[in-house]
Amino acid sequence: MIHVENLSIEVPGRNLADELSFVVRTGDKVGLVGRNGAGKSTLLKTLGGQQEPVAGTIRIDGALGYLPQDPRISSDSEDFSTKTAMAHVLSGTGLDTLVARMEKLRVELTDDASETKIARYGRAMDQFEALGGYSAEARVRGICAGLGLADDRLSLPVTVLSGGERRRAELARILFAGSDLLLLDEPTNHLDLDAKAWLMQFLRSYPGALIVISHDLQVLDQAITRVLHLEHGKAVEYKGTYTQYRRARKAEEERLARLEERQTTEIKRLKTRADSMRHSSAQRAKTAKSMDKRVERLRTEQVQAGKRDKVARPRFPEPAHSGKVVLTVEDLAKGYGDVDVFSGVSFAVDKGERLFVMGLNGAGKTSLLRILAGITEASGGEVTEGYGASIGYYAQEHEGLQHDETLLANMKAVCGLGDQECRNILGMFGLYGDAAYQRVGTLSGGEKTKLALAQLVSQRHNLLLLDEPTNNLDPASREAVIEALRSWSGAMIFVSHDPEFVHGLGPGRVLTMPEGDLDYWDDNLLELVTLG
Repeated sequence: MIHVENLSIEVPGRNLADELSFVVRTGDKVGLVGRNGAGKSTLLKTLGGQQEPVAGTIRIDGALGYLPQDPRISSDSEDFSTKTAMAHVLSGTGLDTLVARMEKLRVELTDDASETKIARYGRAMDQFEALGGYSAEARVRGICAGLGLADDRLSLPVTVLSGGERRRAELARILFAGSDLLLLDEPTNHLDLDAKAWLMQFLRSYPGALIVISHDLQVLDQAITRVLHLEHGKAVEYKGTYTQYRRARKAEEERLARLEERQTTEIKRLKTRADSMRHSSAQRAKTAKSMDKRVERLRTEQVQAGKRDKVARPRFPEPAHSGKVVLTVEDLAKGYGDVDVFSGVSFAVDKGERLFVMGLNGAGKTSLLRILAGITEASGGEVTEGYGASIGYYAQEHEGLQHDETLLANMKAVCGLGDQECRNILGMFGLYGDAAYQRVGTLSGGEKTKLALAQLVSQRHNLLLLDEPTNNLDPASREAVIEALRSWSGAMIFVSHDPEFVHGLGPGRVLTMPEGDLDYWDDNLLELVTLG
């Protein structure tokens, strides 16, 4: 259970929540909703102990499992380069450390089978059994299979896993730990339809308390029993599923709109009457003054039903001139140590073409884009840029952003434009006003996505490499980004598990990884998009 009382949270220059109070009991499944930047991720981070609140108290009864929006698997340990995905998931209950200790004691026994060492080994085995160690690996494999992390990937070092696979491994670790309270920020990112269905079932049957942020409406609709809507620093609670919340919120907005209209009419009536009496007798002037006070009070109390968050409508500028072929790839290969990711990949991209890269997690889609962007070296083959080619890369993990710098500093670092020009572009993505001076590390995932896209816009590229650009965007922002890219005339090579995004961009060809097979795009392939 979690008990929150009078909680206030903020990031530099912005108050995100003020005096929030709510209780989530065992068995409650709460969906936390609101626009990008409303403070959902910051609230979850605060509840998870990753950020200190400005004021208020948080009391948690039981063990906590927290999945951030962009989880980073810790690399502090000396054996990180060799730590397997299986060991990482087992670390959710500390079994990885115990297994390593047992192995060390077993080796010591071969050299010195003293009673002391035998007793130590026996105690370690008893502890291993008490923690369910003998069935642990089977349970881990079951969870990972449900989340779509292939069994043969569990024996690989975490460092060679794709971004999507690392996220699945981290989610599996949290689910395996069996916490009493789960805080999950966008848990369906990188999951295919089967994995989402498995996660929905897991969350429905999960006996503990749950608070989840997700732009995946299926999860919100099928796995929750309450909704907390965060907006303008306040939280409004709705009982029921996401669909029931939407109906209730629409009815509430319509009620407030009618009330606002009645209040506006009454204010106008009183003001008109007061004006007509103001220059009459002393008594009528006194009455007019009294009406003025009523008008001011009504204005102070008047609801603002019409107040809505603006949906930014970004526009990508016309791309710089280039030759007919902007990029040529010949016999490209990539491997990590003894693991071959792909080989023999060859293709060319023409001016204005849209090429969709499809494949399962771990097939090398992100590795391919990073090679094309010049960030990662290929193991073999060649990449040749065409005449006048200017390449912009959107990284799904936002690793190109400087988290300790402001949005404005990040913009100026890549484009060399002046302050006002940079702020104009930021505003085009809904990052208005003082947000320009906010530190990037305090942004939500959706806001980081908007900043990264704003950086691309500022540089007038003619070839964009896009790796999951709609992750973390709220539905309205996602639709706006799709429309902006759809109307842009430059070339694109993109990776996405979002069928609506792929359909909206209308690719001409599809490259299937890791085979490197190239074919014309067919909308019948849309049902396979989520498998990536």
